[in-house]
Amino acid sequence: MFKRTVDWHLTQWKSDKNRKPLLIRGARQVGKTHAIRNFGKQFDQVVEINFELTQEARSIFEKDLHPERILRDLSFFTDQRIEPGRTLLFFDEIQEAPKAILALRYFFEIMPALHVIAAGSLFDFALEKVGLPVGRVSSLYMFPLSFVEFLAASGRSSFVEAILGGELFSEAIHLKLIDLVGEYLAIGGMPEAVAKWIESKNPKECFQVHHNLIAAYRQDFEKYAEKHQIKYVDTLFRQIPHFIGGQFQYKNIHGEYRKRELAPCLDLLCKANIIHKIHHSAGSGIPIGAEVNLEWFKMILVDVALSQALLGFDLSTWFLQPGSEFVNRGTMVEAFIGQELLAYSHPLREPNLFFWKRTEKNSLAEIDYLYEKNQILIPIEVKSGHTGTLKSMHLFLGSHPKSPYGIRFSAQNYSRFEKLDSRPLYAVASLVHEDQRPSIQALKE
Repeated sequence: MFKRTVDWHLTQWKSDKNRKPLLIRGARQVGKTHAIRNFGKQFDQVVEINFELTQEARSIFEKDLHPERILRDLSFFTDQRIEPGRTLLFFDEIQEAPKAILALRYFFEIMPALHVIAAGSLFDFALEKVGLPVGRVSSLYMFPLSFVEFLAASGRSSFVEAILGGELFSEAIHLKLIDLVGEYLAIGGMPEAVAKWIESKNPKECFQVHHNLIAAYRQDFEKYAEKHQIKYVDTLFRQIPHFIGGQFQYKNIHGEYRKRELAPCLDLLCKANIIHKIHHSAGSGIPIGAEVNLEWFKMILVDVALSQALLGFDLSTWFLQPGSEFVNRGTMVEAFIGQELLAYSHPLREPNLFFWKRTEKNSLAEIDYLYEKNQILIPIEVKSGHTGTLKSMHLFLGSHPKSPYGIRFSAQNYSRFEKLDSRPLYAVASLVHEDQRPSIQALKE
């Protein structure tokens, strides 16, 4: 379909002599299966078992967990020979076969030469039952397409290197890229929607994909929620986009609901990777999560276009007047930055998002995101328009001496003044750590 940064990481894993069986984790429809099948072209053959489609394959793991016997039975079952070093063994929807998750540790211990990959949209729910073989399995996290992946998929990969390097563009190119951010905010990063956009350039067809994906997510609720919880999960899913940008409080959910009913259901949506929490942190130093307040959090949905579809927004206005939409839909722009930060996080570590808020009387202040790079804590503010005060940023920098500067993302071009580093909305990729740069640079090859 199109290149993803995960392609580079999969290739690195293939040649790693110390590799472990790999779990690809992420929400449904973010491209996990396609990425693995594309990666499989590097092998002589791929043996794929989908435990949701072929339920009878689950019984192969019930007798025992010995890899040699399992491979023999899988070979008979698929009529394919499985050879370490030449075959990619791919378990899809592995959460449907919990014993197969346990078997991964023995593939690592007894048959380390075999390349084994597993994926599952609802994988975290299976872990509650069987646990993760700690130290015997690696995880790789996937998200919707980032903005630079979207550019590469759209045939604009020439921009990628310049954005990664934080290069200052001429005003004409800057405005073109800002328009493309508006295009991304309308289409989003879900692979099916991006593919439809590349194929047809018809926004209405992409918007229909959004609603189809929303329907698919809602159909999944019965797979991981108890019957009495489904109405709460559905209510949260539909209403959470209204609270993007602000601290979430259960009392704001419309209806006669209580926290004790809603909180477990919100956790279900987080485990399904549909919702991502942004936790409050005091932001005094690294690691940021050491001072987290679990009771204070904001949220974003897996994809900014799906959020707007749930809100009933007219997404076509992003094409007609992106400048004014940045102002009118500032919370969606803030969600876009959060989605970007997740997409550029190290895929081998579970990512987290943080924000900072001060509630002292006559001194209210809030920083949208806290980001760590090179052992430095960086406050990030998102300004959807061309103007806006930065009182919170100055207050944070004044009270947090370990943060030498802050970053503002806005529709403006690059600039730097004293402790404020201003970057355009399209340049979140310029923040990535050095070990992530090769995977993004590979998009332009």
